[in-house]
Amino acid sequence: MTRRPRQVGEIRQFIIESVEGHSADMARLVSQQFHCSRGTALAHIGRLQGEGLIDATGRNKGRRYSLKEYQSIFGSHVSPDLEEDVFWREKLLPELRNLPENVLNICDYGFTEMMNNVVDHSESTQVTVVLTRNGLRTRIMVIDNGMGIFNKIQRTFGLHDPRHALLELAKGKLTTDQERHTGEGVFYASRVFDEFRLMSGDLFYRRINQTDDEWLIDAGDSPPTSGTVVDMQIRNNASRTTKDVFDSYASGDGDFSFARTHVPIRLAMYEGEQMLSRSQAKRILARVDRFREVILDFRGVTGIGQAFADEVFRIFAQEHPEVHLVPLFTTPDIDGMIDRAKSGEIASESQQLSLLSLGAVQE
Repeated sequence: MTRRPRQVGEIRQFIIESVEGHSADMARLVSQQFHCSRGTALAHIGRLQGEGLIDATGRNKGRRYSLKEYQSIFGSHVSPDLEEDVFWREKLLPELRNLPENVLNICDYGFTEMMNNVVDHSESTQVTVVLTRNGLRTRIMVIDNGMGIFNKIQRTFGLHDPRHALLELAKGKLTTDQERHTGEGVFYASRVFDEFRLMSGDLFYRRINQTDDEWLIDAGDSPPTSGTVVDMQIRNNASRTTKDVFDSYASGDGDFSFARTHVPIRLAMYEGEQMLSRSQAKRILARVDRFREVILDFRGVTGIGQAFADEVFRIFAQEHPEVHLVPLFTTPDIDGMIDRAKSGEIASESQQLSLLSLGAVQE
């Protein structure tokens, strides 16, 4: 039976997506999935081998398959003369031309934004770019030996520590050179790729876009990362476009400016901490008045204090009615505290002190 071209494409993609978890039984799996003979399954695998997409080791029943991986490493001295678009065009683009246009544009955007950060902000003398690709995904790493992105932001803005710098970076519209930059590069790069990692010093930030989830990991006793490492990965058949992502954070109605941000509350939490105080709330709210809509992501947060809720959902909301606060992934306890704050049931600290003083006088 002749296979339809569409089914042939489906079989090829199935093998590429499944081989990492089924290196020893790939032929059997293809045969079962597409109701074909083992010989037909092996023929499909053989074609992918011939195209340099699949590797095979061993013989007969000991045969094992894997995705064939290609890696290229490029290094350069960092100076004002280093042009990220030229580096992309001469080094990376020749190896990625076979990618779909939308994925190629994403790689172009992410790489040039991160390389430009190295040139303009990192205070680095050297940069290394590692390009790794196989039939399933493309990975770009940009590594510099500068002072570290979190340290640079902390120093420039006088923040408490590098963790605070990461929180501000995650909000977007943060740059150490406002005359030449918008501060949007890391925000959007972390959202156009399937997975985005940022490592510097003792901190490791990771965003996975399939789940819209963000994590901050403190390296603790592990050796700190010198400089900054940016690691971006995307599937070769990803359907999103840069326009899709840009539009999702625009206000709409013909206004395509960066008007919506996403703030993971978890990034503001230190080990063993709960979100209780007004100072924590103010840290969360810093600079968010630059946006029209602020998504407050409470994943990983089990509860908030009265003062925190009052500062965010009553005081800030009253002072900035033009900013729409959208709490997401809240627990029933958090919802209850937010409702109390909005209704004005939580007295301000000055009101509480006044009531205490009045009670003392009456006694």
